[in-house]
Amino acid sequence: MRLYVCWGTFWTPRPGGHPCANAYHALVDAGYEPEVIRSYGLALLPDALNGTPGRKEAKRLTGKTTVPVLVTDDDEVVADSKNIVAWAKANPAGAPAAPDDAADPAAASAGDGPAASA
Repeated sequence: MRLYVCWGTFWTPRPGGHPCANAYHALVDAGYEPEVIRSYGLALLPDALNGTPGRKEAKRLTGKTTVPVLVTDDDEVVADSKNIVAWAKANPAGAPAAPDDAADPAAASAGDGPAASA
């Protein structure tokens, strides 16, 4: 699991907290130990001035140079701190994976009843 951040995951006095720190701490609180990749740069700068390797990778993954960006172990890409926080809450580390049939209620009930056994 990789988490692309700007400069770090430290506390700031910014209202609502710093987006990169919020994303990082949500992942840690959910039981993950993400590899933190410092992308540097500044979101306010145009892409031409945000040419660091981390910002270029964020753009390749999401179409934007803004961070934070999470890449899960399954190569799922989650951009934006609020989305990363929501992902971490919905996917705590060590939680059992949902069975494939759970995603399709029709498939889960297809084997029920006497007509199913021919």
